[in-house]
Amino acid sequence: MKNSLLLIFLLSSQLAFSQSEKEVNDAVQKLKTAMLAEDAETLKKLTSENLSYGHSSGVIETQDEFVAVFASKKSDYQKWDISDQTITFQGKKLAIVRHNVLGEIASNGNVNTLNLGLLMLWVKEKGEWKLLARQAFRIPQS
Repeated sequence: MKNSLLLIFLLSSQLAFSQSEKEVNDAVQKLKTAMLAEDAETLKKLTSENLSYGHSSGVIETQDEFVAVFASKKSDYQKWDISDQTITFQGKKLAIVRHNVLGEIASNGNVNTLNLGLLMLWVKEKGEWKLLARQAFRIPQS
């Protein structure tokens, strides 16, 4: 009987983890789609009011600054291919996402290729996963 209860507990824990992982992955994909579409309204919904958004250049933006960049349409993300993604959890309301991005951004008439590593912290606020912090770093060319 004890073994059966333990098995049920372990399976239900795994299912809950898988559901949370799917929810966070879906939020990451929605963020990518909103960035490519320059959808400022969706970007605001997907991010925490306390957002700290760090670029590989060292620039750090608040939620309002991050959303304003896309609303202004000054930078056009044309490609954003995600690879090697991992999602881990610290409790039930904090997810750590790491992945690599190969992207292209058009700005001031030039198209630049981005090869980045990203660390993102997602927090569950009022039942929704929101981006709380993000830091990018350049991956050196080999």
